[in-house]
Amino acid sequence: MKEDVTQILNAIEHGDPEAPSRLLPLVYDELRSLAAIKMTRESAEQTLQPTALVHEAYLRLVGGNREAQWDNRGHFFAAAAESMRRILIEQARRRKTAKRGGDLVRRNLDVDDVALANSDHETLLALDEALNRLALVDPNLARLVELRYFTGLTIDETAKVLGVSPRTTKRNWAYARAWLRREMEESD
Repeated sequence: MKEDVTQILNAIEHGDPEAPSRLLPLVYDELRSLAAIKMTRESAEQTLQPTALVHEAYLRLVGGNREAQWDNRGHFFAAAAESMRRILIEQARRRKTAKRGGDLVRRNLDVDDVALANSDHETLLALDEALNRLALVDPNLARLVELRYFTGLTIDETAKVLGVSPRTTKRNWAYARAWLRREMEESD
């Protein structure tokens, strides 16, 4: 299956109009489970459903005017993680507006697996800002956070996508969490 996905991604990159319809059945279940994991970590205010998140992310990845360029299956799923992140951030920003309850109180984020589980929109926006700053300092760490938090990949799965050892991934995950915590506390 990995070969099929990579071949179809190459076909999409080369403009094959049929390739996106062949790709979706191969990746849908995995994207859906990643979105479902992510949505369980969202606050109760989140109205977007996992299926809608997957469809929106997929359309952004292979539809429209975007020129798709993925090196492999892992790169595609990293792009999917980024796309899901952007969709959730956009949703949080829309909900933050004054007519939709934009006067929410900002809370500090204890960036660990448990605290991330129930983040509100304000916290998600603060995390996004800190993550953007982290990407400027170390894009690989930012990508790791996206894969772990926004798609819910395990340490081993993240290590495989990033092409590093699980031990390195675990160490970098601990560092990235501490870095984000410090950044978010300083911005309050």
